Amino acid sequence: MCGIVGLFAKDAALEAELGAHLARMLTSLSDRGPDSAGFAIYAPPVADCVKLTLRGPAGYDFAALADALRKRLPGTIAIQPRGTHAVLVVPDADAAATRDALAALAPELVVVGVGHRMELYKEVGLPADVARQFHLADMQGSHGIGHTRMATESAVTTDGAHPYSTGPDQCLVHNGSLSNHNAVRRDLRRLGYRFATENDTEVAAAYLTAKLHEGLSLPAALQGSLNDLDGFYTFVVGTETGFAVLRDPIACKPAVMAETDRFVAFGTEYRALADLPGIEQARVWEPEPATVYQWDRQQDRQ
Repeated sequence: MCGIVGLFAKDAALEAELGAHLARMLTSLSDRGPDSAGFAIYAPPVADCVKLTLRGPAGYDFAALADALRKRLPGTIAIQPRGTHAVLVVPDADAAATRDALAALAPELVVVGVGHRMELYKEVGLPADVARQFHLADMQGSHGIGHTRMATESAVTTDGAHPYSTGPDQCLVHNGSLSNHNAVRRDLRRLGYRFATENDTEVAAAYLTAKLHEGLSLPAALQGSLNDLDGFYTFVVGTETGFAVLRDPIACKPAVMAETDRFVAFGTEYRALADLPGIEQARVWEPEPATVYQWDRQQDRQ
């Protein structure tokens, strides 16, 4: 089952409403994924700084963590707690030292995402509750993706929730199942990639990170996955400047897209798009199998 949503604002005026729209889209697919939910928002950057999204136990004292970090790294800019997560903002030059300090000061925390713009949140629970816990409706950004999970092959845990991020400002949500993820994981481990879970989606995310690191464009990396990843899947990928969609060659998982002069939107079902502004005038279509669709703020649509 599972549900996927994505929204890309072509009109800058829509960016202030992006979180509110994404929250409604995510909630609309609750029956496809009542076990857990998550999302990534590409929010405005902080000049010369990187954002680290941290996840901790309920009630974690992130303010005390920030004070401890400032004693070690005076350049720490800010920390914004949201439920069990917090976004830590530090200068680019301090990113590696901050990761080392976090490992020493707070080994119980998990860094779920790193990037100049990406903020990533996920938790167990109904999509509406997860969206409310992290105040998704109040968030602003140029684009975002989200996922509602129905656990079919593993336990209901926060680690099993999507999105998965394995590279800076890059994340992936996935509906489907990969049959060769263990073999691909072994190959990626030989290249130095580490995995926090046994989830097949984390493997797909790391596969794309590896291909991007080799110098491939995102469309080329996704095209490569058609040969290297076995199974059935719909991928929605977020990057710093845009998002992309790919369905496997059989395309057995449902998907629908819509585009106007203000936005591009993706949903597992049309109901996820039904409340978007101007949807009545949108071009609506079903993505073709084995075809990469990409929208990027820095280049024409591919």
